[in-house]
Amino acid sequence: MRTVEVLLDETAETVVRQAWRRLADAGLPSQARHPSPTNSPHLTLAACPELTAPIRWELAGAAAVLPLPVRFTGLVRFERPTSVLAWALDLDSALAGLHRRVWEAVASDSPPETLNPFHHPTRWSPHITLGRTRRPGAFTDRQIPGLLPAPPLSARLTTLRSYDTDTGALEILTPRP
Repeated sequence: MRTVEVLLDETAETVVRQAWRRLADAGLPSQARHPSPTNSPHLTLAACPELTAPIRWELAGAAAVLPLPVRFTGLVRFERPTSVLAWALDLDSALAGLHRRVWEAVASDSPPETLNPFHHPTRWSPHITLGRTRRPGAFTDRQIPGLLPAPPLSARLTTLRSYDTDTGALEILTPRP
């Protein structure tokens, strides 16, 4: 599977990594426990089996809107088969537009059954993952907000990339001129 993700600016990345460290230090599930150099704070926009030439062409067009300002809105928890703790992002029209372009790109040349339904524009919830685990309810009944730094009020989404879940390879998706 190939993800399509967008990275945060350096300042926001530093704050997210600080939150990861605080969760890990408190013994909670944290993205800090994934030491791979590919593990960077990011916003996942979509995933598909492969980045075909038509998908790549459309993604290069979508990348042209970056950098894109975003606003953090606070802490959110998900229980979808894994427990996830994240900082939510405001789904304003610019972010919704970027997401829709990426979704349409991957959907245009991928079998529908291979696409994650949580990435569909009507179900997508933009967030930056702080911690995840297969343990249900791992983040409930905890004083999480007191452990974390305040999320940045604003940040910029800077770079579109793809992660290959089979090989572990990262690829920067550059904008077309």
